Amino acid sequence: MSRTEAPPLPEPLRVPVADSHTHLDMQDVTVEEGLARAAAVNVTTVVQVGCDVKGSHWAAETAAAHPSVHASVALHPNEAPRIVHGDPEGTARQGAREAGGKAALDEALAEIDALAALAHVRAVGETGLDFFRTGPEGVAAQEESFRAHIEIAKRHGKALVIHDREAHADVLRVLADAGAPERTVFHCYSGDAEMARTCAAAGYFMSFAGNVTFKNAQPLRDALAVVPAELVLVETDAPFLTPAPYRGRPNAPYLIPVTLRAMAEVRNTDEDTLAAAVYDNTARAFDF
Repeated sequence: MSRTEAPPLPEPLRVPVADSHTHLDMQDVTVEEGLARAAAVNVTTVVQVGCDVKGSHWAAETAAAHPSVHASVALHPNEAPRIVHGDPEGTARQGAREAGGKAALDEALAEIDALAALAHVRAVGETGLDFFRTGPEGVAAQEESFRAHIEIAKRHGKALVIHDREAHADVLRVLADAGAPERTVFHCYSGDAEMARTCAAAGYFMSFAGNVTFKNAQPLRDALAVVPAELVLVETDAPFLTPAPYRGRPNAPYLIPVTLRAMAEVRNTDEDTLAAAVYDNTARAFDF
């Protein structure tokens, strides 16, 4: 079996569900094909997430053209240090770039702010902190960008989508200090059960991706087990984090049923009940 070959379509869900976080612009099929495959297994709605200015414009345009797509716009936490300090090696998929300083970050944030005002843009994100890919020199730029995104989300009454990688305590600190928007979503939740209880107490939504199915992900399953039913979301983060048994192959919204069924098992509930709750939660989180 080729690692680049798309996994087969799973058995369709009986109850419609939403993919709360995907990157259609990074997938190998057209938007129309991707949405049709998803609809074939009852994944009827997707949230398309931008990670930079260009991707955020694309997300907004795609949502405007497709009723089943909702947009989220942002500068990814790893994008902010690239804008400020430059990236001469071109470590990210966008290639090399020159340092632009604070002025360039302000300019990029102004574009995100303008996009966030659009009706079909439902959220601001993915934003947050990532101490896995960005070293200490990039932390200040990340936090400045994160705080700006929080302000933008609150001003426009939009959801906030959090990217938190190896930065749990600092993400929670900034949210508490700046004041989280009314609707805040931890995308690809990566904390433990204790953190899940903290997030639940604050009313934050927690979205689980295909990595909840990985053998070494017991802490993630322990967290999923304690999340209140009204705060659980499901996502692909496609083309990344493909659920087992297809780990390593390309992910897409049509694989949501694989992750959702694994989640139902962890939560000791049936898939129809979980799918209905997840759809309702996603609609509340993103106000659609």
